[in-house]
Amino acid sequence: MQNSFKIFEFLKNKGYLKELRDPLWWPNSGTFEVVVGAILTQQTKWQKVEKALENLKNEQLLSLEALAECDTKKLSTLIKPSGFYNTKAKRLKLLANNILRDFENFENFKERVDREWLLSQKGLGKESSDSILCYACYRDILPVDSYTNRLLKRFGYEFSEYDELREWMEDGVLSNLDKIAEIYGEEKSINKIFARFHGKIVEYGKEEG
Repeated sequence: MQNSFKIFEFLKNKGYLKELRDPLWWPNSGTFEVVVGAILTQQTKWQKVEKALENLKNEQLLSLEALAECDTKKLSTLIKPSGFYNTKAKRLKLLANNILRDFENFENFKERVDREWLLSQKGLGKESSDSILCYACYRDILPVDSYTNRLLKRFGYEFSEYDELREWMEDGVLSNLDKIAEIYGEEKSINKIFARFHGKIVEYGKEEG
């Protein structure tokens, strides 16, 4: 594999994406639910996150304002399926209140937040921050994760630094946008290409191990 475009091509030829749950792959992209999901999915499987999100949805707590006002103990109980629920509840509450303090509402947050602000928040690392930027804020950022690392190792690539890996993955796409447009039969936004590429990698990783 000469670059990440070849990996994109390899995954596309294998039929990924297979789950058509959202145009950007992550469910309910562009909403506050992505922010919540990015924290809940840390150190757990997505199926468990879905149960926690369903609990929050049933209690009408998937809006920024409602979650910020929610009692922490109640929030912990609702997100229990996702694991580490006491820690995650505190971090969700803190993040929601910090967003309201610094951006006033979710729409302003989507437009104005940057990676530096996200990384300064307790409980948000690079992968979670990039996922929020990509899937909630529609930024041209490609999240990378353990699935990405495992896939690249199969093709003889290893990266010790997260940002080095992300840059390599992004560069291969950006250098071959014309070929990607040919594959899709149309031009797609960089954000959509990055979002779906990450989804392809995760789906492949879950199926192929």
